[in-house]
Parts: sequence; C-alpha cells; structure tokens
Amino acid sequence: MKKREQLDHSECTGMILPVRDALDVLNGKWKLPIIIALSFGPKRFSQLSREIPDITDRMLSKELRDLEMNELVRRKVYDTFPVTVEYSMTDYGATLQKVIQELRNWGLQHRQRIMAK
Repeated sequence: MKKREQLDHSECTGMILPVRDALDVLNGKWKLPIIIALSFGPKRFSQLSREIPDITDRMLSKELRDLEMNELVRRKVYDTFPVTVEYSMTDYGATLQKVIQELRNWGLQHRQRIMAK
C-alpha cells in the first residue's frame, strides 16, 4: 500500500487536472462574486452591478456571458417594455455552493490568523 507522500505521477496529474479545469471556469476576480450574488436569488443586471463593488458594466456583461456559456448562470429575457433581463443560478451552478462555503470558511480562518500577528 502506498503512503500518501509517495503518490505517483498519474495520481498527481489526476488531482491537478480537475482542479485546473475548475479554476479555468471560475478564473478572475469577478466570477465568484457574481455567483455569490446570484446565490441569493435572481437579479437584474443593474442589481448585480450595485451589489458587486467596483465591477464595470462591460466586465459584468462579459463575465455573465462566460458563466452562461459554462451553464452556471441562466439569462431570461421577459417580453416587457422596456425589455427586462434577469439572471439566475442554474441547478448546475448551485452545485458550487459547498465549494464557496469552504472558501469562505478558509478565508475567515486565514484573515484571523494573519490579523493576529
């Protein structure tokens, strides 16, 4: 039986590749804040823009398109005048909740550790 410290190359690659895939989808400084905002319910573009400090409308639009392309966010257009567009999490996007909660927990612990110095 192999010890944990002696993982062979294929096992290492088997861990790195899926993590890299996840980071490729969630890369950048805006995707996770958008996902977090939408986890609290559907929002219109202007609501998202207000809830996420310092994001430009152009960047928000780009990131929403990327998240929609990766099936994490749904864009719904209502037949109103003027046209109303609403963004929401997909069921697939909701599967990120555990990951986000663990990142939050780690971030809180890290902040406490660093601030204690």
